Amino acid sequence: MLDDKLLKRLCTADGISGDEEEVRNIILEEIRPYADKVDVDNMGNILVFKKGKQTPKKKLLLSAHMDEVGFIVTDILDNGCIKFACVGGINDSAAFAKQVKIGKNKIPGVVNLRPVHILKPDERTKNPPIDSLQIDIGAKDKAEAEQYVSLGDSIVFDALYENKDGRIIAKAIDDRFGCLVLIEMLRSELMYDMYFSFVVQEEIGLRGARAAAYTLAPDCAVVVEATTAADVPYAEDEKKVCCVGKGAVVSFMDRSTIYDKEYYRLAMQCAEENNVRVQTKTMIAGGNDAGAIHCSRGGVRTIAVSVPCRYLHASSSLISVEDAESVYQVVKAVCEKILEL
Repeated sequence: MLDDKLLKRLCTADGISGDEEEVRNIILEEIRPYADKVDVDNMGNILVFKKGKQTPKKKLLLSAHMDEVGFIVTDILDNGCIKFACVGGINDSAAFAKQVKIGKNKIPGVVNLRPVHILKPDERTKNPPIDSLQIDIGAKDKAEAEQYVSLGDSIVFDALYENKDGRIIAKAIDDRFGCLVLIEMLRSELMYDMYFSFVVQEEIGLRGARAAAYTLAPDCAVVVEATTAADVPYAEDEKKVCCVGKGAVVSFMDRSTIYDKEYYRLAMQCAEENNVRVQTKTMIAGGNDAGAIHCSRGGVRTIAVSVPCRYLHASSSLISVEDAESVYQVVKAVCEKILEL
């Protein structure tokens, strides 16, 4: 059973791209008793080695990213409201009227929304662009706002963590869930030596993974992620991508990677042998750190195993506990299979 208390701690921690310190400290605290070597590189990636029962012929890297999407303060207006820009890919509709926290002191604010009674008829059916929105922290003017907020402060969604009836709802499941899987692997007794990377800045261009893969120089890699499940009533079947409740997602291709075909088959085989539900994407969509890892140095044979997640990059996402367990089982099994080859 995956550690729900730890997942809650990871998801409710704040860490947009480039400001992952709070999350990094939690991970370091959790893994130090189990790792044989832990380093933090100049970018803030956590690079880990754990000895297994055997030393394999290949060096395998298991990777997940620490950062979440969010915003950054770009201006403080005379009226005391805050202008901001996106850090990572966030749809306009996911931002407005949401509660947020700003900076190290977690100043509460609300992304404001123009009252409906002052909107023109054609504006009532449109999502306002993010660059037209402001955050209201209740300050009466710029001078008061500047006592609490500074340019460059990180902004995160403020959301509760709920685990009920087999469903988990939280912010930052992408990719704190992947971090949880890596921690659970480190806690376990490994058959083979393995390397781990908890990386930064995935949401703004796979930057941490590029540096981590160059440093560790693996032969093969397994990326653990959360991936878009669009299995909602208004989506056509082929556009649902994957479905919550149908198991771990093993990708054969996305917008940044064509995955190793033998490893893809191995992952499917592992799911069958362990009686674990598994699915693949029905669209070539999205991307993850595999896009940087698989082409590092002389090339890295790579596979991704993901939990299907509704409302990715929003203030709250939703996953299935059963799917989460399936991902862990597939990851553990496929790592051993790869190192046996």
